[in-house]
Amino acid sequence: MGAMSDYLRLMRAGTALARHDVILPAAYQSRLPLPARVAGGVMRIFGGGARGRPGERLARALEKLGPAYIKLGQFLATRPDVFGSQVTIDLSRLKDKLPPFSAKLARAALVEEFGLDEANRLFPDLGPPLAAASLAQVHKMETSGGTRAVKILRPGIEGQLTRELSAMKRAARTIEGVSMESRRLRPVAFTETIAAAMMRETDLRLEAGGADEMRELSETSGYFQVPRVDWDRTGRRVLTTDWVDGIPLTHPDALANPAIDRVALANDITRGFLTHAIEHGVFHADMHEGNIIITPEGKVALVDFGIIGRIGLTERRFLAEILWGFLKRDYMRIAEVHFEAGYVPSTQSVGDFAQALRSIGEPVHGKPAEDVSMGRVILQLFDYTQTFGMEMRPELVLLQKTMVQVEGVARAIHPGHNIWNASEPVVEAWVRRSFGPEGAARLIRGNLHEIANRLKRLPDVMDRFEASLDAPATPTTSPRRERFAPWWGWFGLTVILALIAYAGITDLI
Repeated sequence: MGAMSDYLRLMRAGTALARHDVILPAAYQSRLPLPARVAGGVMRIFGGGARGRPGERLARALEKLGPAYIKLGQFLATRPDVFGSQVTIDLSRLKDKLPPFSAKLARAALVEEFGLDEANRLFPDLGPPLAAASLAQVHKMETSGGTRAVKILRPGIEGQLTRELSAMKRAARTIEGVSMESRRLRPVAFTETIAAAMMRETDLRLEAGGADEMRELSETSGYFQVPRVDWDRTGRRVLTTDWVDGIPLTHPDALANPAIDRVALANDITRGFLTHAIEHGVFHADMHEGNIIITPEGKVALVDFGIIGRIGLTERRFLAEILWGFLKRDYMRIAEVHFEAGYVPSTQSVGDFAQALRSIGEPVHGKPAEDVSMGRVILQLFDYTQTFGMEMRPELVLLQKTMVQVEGVARAIHPGHNIWNASEPVVEAWVRRSFGPEGAARLIRGNLHEIANRLKRLPDVMDRFEASLDAPATPTTSPRRERFAPWWGWFGLTVILALIAYAGITDLI
């Protein structure tokens, strides 16, 4: 029954996209095979939704399909250089301009979360919804401690999201099962990663924790402003923070103030993101324009911390080295880092991969950002993942997605924004600290600490092996297996000791 429901939802999604002339579009009628032309014509006749520009049609289709598809539209809306400015403008309505749910349902959610008496005390005068997005909407409220923003989840959103994601996972498994080529891109792992992140967004207590952490980091870095969490008015389905004065970046007048320095603003967004990701391994992983507010002082304020991305120290080192390599046009080092990280199979040639990277980097080096077709660069990168047998890394999905979003937002603020030039001060400072004497000393201290911890556990490991060797054989154990059991036990112990020593030595190298 679950599989049937999933396939029905996927058919519904495909039908909705076709009816809105998003797939099998009339504009490409002459290029389509006869069956596709016929199917597209039938869908347009019975659908009645193929009116307006392509971006408007896609936005209507995604809005009808539900929150998971709306999230997809939000991602597409950050890339005018790839999908065209008109399409992304039309898709931008998906970010914070969706129909709100009623004040009655909002009040019911507060009562369910806090109880009737506490809800009346904590939220005596909840204002009308000011912004409605795919998962929640935001209300403004005055309190004795100042103005607050109250975020409330949409009723029943958890079940709806679960059903939509189940269908998407089913599609990913089907694609991976029938297409050998798709397995390299790991659609199942990709979908699982995104689905887990989206489901975490339905527990606003987690978002509150992320917002508080990002506020502390932002106070240190100085690039972003993040509102303080009102913990007394926060629960699983309700999040309350300080109100942020300003205009969302989705508003046409967000950048109308002539005093705003667009170049500095775009640089702050890129450098702030990279500082959080490389310096601390933590970043806002949903940085579309609807979550960015421009304050009256011309600063960037971030809201909506439902998705927080994290990368480990090793991944941060690789990211910094790759960025630094592109900045310095050291394509051989970039290639070596990819092999060291395991991003490219060891059976491939480092030199050939460096040559491919050079063919990507050199044509865009030194050119103004507005003269660089990011769509063409992305397609070339995708071609080379196939050429060199690269697999997608699920743990890096959020980082890659957010980097694309950040560049798209920065270039929407300043079309001439160059992400490489903006990132150079951040990357250079981190590389100098991490790969200089101070960084080497810190790395050695960390590795020695890890080795000491492993050695502390070694007696327990040996005791367990000794106990397993002394244990009587079970009746099902064959004489041959019983005779070789001690040998296998000592072999296993030797392997573990070798692994402990190897890990400590290679980490220090």
